[in-house]
Amino acid sequence: MPDLRNVVIIGSGPAGLTAAIYSARADLEPLMIEGEPSSTSDQPGGQLMLTTEVENFPGFPDGIMGPELMGSFRDQALRFGAEIQTAKVSRVDLSERPFKVWVGDPDAAEPTYLARTVIVATGASALMLGLESERRLLGHGLSTCATCDGFFFRNQDIVVVGGGDSALEEAMFLTRFGKSVTVVHRRKELRASKIMQDRAFANDKITFLWDTVVDDIIGEDRVEAVRLRNVLTDEVVDRPAAGVFVAIGHRPNTDLFVGQLPLKENGYLLTQDGTSRTAVEGVFACGDVQDDWYRQAITAAGSGCMAAIDAERWLESQGH
Repeated sequence: MPDLRNVVIIGSGPAGLTAAIYSARADLEPLMIEGEPSSTSDQPGGQLMLTTEVENFPGFPDGIMGPELMGSFRDQALRFGAEIQTAKVSRVDLSERPFKVWVGDPDAAEPTYLARTVIVATGASALMLGLESERRLLGHGLSTCATCDGFFFRNQDIVVVGGGDSALEEAMFLTRFGKSVTVVHRRKELRASKIMQDRAFANDKITFLWDTVVDDIIGEDRVEAVRLRNVLTDEVVDRPAAGVFVAIGHRPNTDLFVGQLPLKENGYLLTQDGTSRTAVEGVFACGDVQDDWYRQAITAAGSGCMAAIDAERWLESQGH
């Protein structure tokens, strides 16, 4: 018979780990299945494991390295009695209670765990360009979050890759810090809304390179330049830059829940306003898997707290 748990948390990062801390302190003995290090879409510790210095998380006036911060979260969850399994959930069945969770073979007849409540904290993955240099330079001049890392590029030349609203929002934010911001877009027209385009075109610090793609990001230990190719002429140039921000979108890690939980049009999990509750009673979602607006470590942690409290109160209402 599979082990029956009060709370199973799928995913980690600031949201999942905060949910583990709160539910453990409530004596709910949560199990957090944190993902696998080999998985790009299910990284234990979330996207902060791929960053370097974090300066905007409250309580660390001198900043803290992303992996160190997530290590402290993890230690705190363990201290209060959370159980953490380093594995990837392969299948869930949320059609009836107790919910079923598989780790390993998704076709196994019996699930690995049964759960009275499930907290989904699988996060979202930034879409990347697919270059080998991205893995080497992510967190070393290459970023996917201007709000997180723009401060590090004061009076530097910055490149933003993308053509949607997100790219222009990143570019305008970065003009507060950078000496110049160049938006690289593979087409001649932007996908961004008219109002965002008007604002970007009116900003003297922003220039645009049309019909251009990034073939490589140059630098051994830090970003030094980008190799750009014009898709119409095939002309290749190396453009010096201290920072490169890839802003071609995010993909929520929701494959497990397609057909089981309602999704927004953009693929993010739908939660009831002001709560972590999904359309399935006893299933809660927190962090970037349901947040397509803020996408910050601190807001993810806050929503993890909400999910744990929502789960605790729901269990109480069910007499557990």
